[in-house]
Amino acid sequence: MRYFFHIGYHGSAYSGWQKHAGILSVQEVLETRLSRLLKTTVNIIGCGRTDAGVHASQFFFHTDIEGEWNFDLFFRLNKILPDSIAIFDIIPMQGAVHARFDAIQRTYDYFIHTYKDPFLSRFSSFYLEPNLDVDKMKAAVMLLPLYNDYRGFCKTPDRNDHTICNVSAAGLYTDSNGDKLRFQITSNRFLSKMVRIIIGRLLDIGQGKMSLHEFENHLINKTTPKIIIPAYPQGLYLSKVTYPYLDLAPRSTFSAMLQTAAEIDWQAL
Repeated sequence: MRYFFHIGYHGSAYSGWQKHAGILSVQEVLETRLSRLLKTTVNIIGCGRTDAGVHASQFFFHTDIEGEWNFDLFFRLNKILPDSIAIFDIIPMQGAVHARFDAIQRTYDYFIHTYKDPFLSRFSSFYLEPNLDVDKMKAAVMLLPLYNDYRGFCKTPDRNDHTICNVSAAGLYTDSNGDKLRFQITSNRFLSKMVRIIIGRLLDIGQGKMSLHEFENHLINKTTPKIIIPAYPQGLYLSKVTYPYLDLAPRSTFSAMLQTAAEIDWQAL
């Protein structure tokens, strides 16, 4: 039987989602704990990959489990997982559905605070830039859905079959005090470090280091700059994954501090 697991995780302690030898990954932790509980080797396939230090307030993986279990897997798995990983739902699925290839839309949120706050440091990225030109940053954000080739915002574009991403929405928001920023982007797919690279360019625009024309040229000319500096990872969340047959609201507790409140307090620029 194939199962979808709906999860969330805080990525600060992990070298990303994907399992690699010699590093701690979210995938490895989940496979190890599931294998221990089910007393068989369990391999899982995630809905995507997140970089080291990046979070997911919504994430799905699938696995095939033969036979039934005679205990509360949801309770037991949550009990033995670290606090940084939570299971929200275990969903039996019909047919050969796929957590990665069947996803039709993904949304990322990126949070920035421009003042030093020890309580935000693991949830949001700190940039001591209180005088960002947010109007120019917003103008750049509005360009994103107008283009679909993001080669200029990918660190390793030649590793992909193509660099086409159909961005359906992008927005920039600020809180009532103007010292926190939230960037949100939705697309059918994302390239390696794409969102963090976009944020880095938006910050350059906000600081006057890059013009709107230069930013748009990266989208028009599809050239990869020689120097690419992605934004910090801790402000980035994979926040929504949608399937043709499954559309669940995120349930993560830690993201609620930023995202649920965001729906009330954030103001569109």
